[in-house]
Amino acid sequence: MKGKTQRPLPELLKEYEIPAGIFPREATNYEFNEGTKKLTVHLPEICEITYRDASIVRFNNTVSAHIEKGKLDEIEGMKTKVMFLFITVSVILFEQTEIHFTAGLRRTRPRNAYEAIRDGIGIDKF
Repeated sequence: MKGKTQRPLPELLKEYEIPAGIFPREATNYEFNEGTKKLTVHLPEICEITYRDASIVRFNNTVSAHIEKGKLDEIEGMKTKVMFLFITVSVILFEQTEIHFTAGLRRTRPRNAYEAIRDGIGIDKF
């Protein structure tokens, strides 16, 4: 907005009940559309954070998300390490004592491989 001083990102996050430490310290430049609630955070370089619980989150130069009280969704530009892979984060829910990351793999496969009906093979555990 013209003529309006942008408040620090941690203050905006606090207003939405999101911990300021979710983004790296270097994330000082951002855009926020109050009408659509779209937040775009700009970082000087691709980076990652290892948090106190040993979880690792990687950030692209630009991270965008829809923000609401206690939630970031439609996230683009953020990944979390699961085992040996970095998986795209799509949603983060912030509760009083926990944070829930929704992350998943997306893999493209040929449709014709799934046209024929096949027998299932029994297994012990799901």
